[in-house]
Amino acid sequence: MPHRMIQIGIAASSSSSPLPKAKEKTIRFARKLAEYKDEVVLLTGGGGGLMTIVSEEFSRHGGIVVGIVPLEMESIVKGHPRWNPYNTIEILSGMSFQARSVPLVRSSDVFVCLGGEAGTLIEVLIAYLNAKPTIVITDTGYLTDKLKSLTDKEGYLDTRKMVRVVFEGNPEKAAEKAYIMGKQAVKRRIKR
Repeated sequence: MPHRMIQIGIAASSSSSPLPKAKEKTIRFARKLAEYKDEVVLLTGGGGGLMTIVSEEFSRHGGIVVGIVPLEMESIVKGHPRWNPYNTIEILSGMSFQARSVPLVRSSDVFVCLGGEAGTLIEVLIAYLNAKPTIVITDTGYLTDKLKSLTDKEGYLDTRKMVRVVFEGNPEKAAEKAYIMGKQAVKRRIKR
């Protein structure tokens, strides 16, 4: 059976001033996820804010980070608020911020929301519509904290029941769940 890395995609605020609670949870998530660095590759939207923080922490602990860079970020330089020197691999998507979210989500075995505003929320919805296992870290101070109130009792975002969204306040538990869910997704993919 061929080996395949678990690809964990990240939805996160790219604000140059991330909220302190979300920043702290992002660092804790990345440190825990790095325990699985031999099996996991982290996918982000390229950089900025929480994406840079998760990339830095994961790579600092030996993990591989793939940044899918939107067209608007292809020419940024060191010192720019969205500059991310922690991408192990950069994919220049040639797509706008919103369009680059589609390959980011579709390439993920599991998708994790670290907290964010409208763009992050859109990525979670894309993951849901593509039936990607999705985990939302809660109590970050961002708009995405309101997602839980939009789901039904079973964790679905609409009547199509594409995939249950998992909500987790503890970032270490979110990392463990992402690893387990990703491993299951890879097994299903390999069996096809």
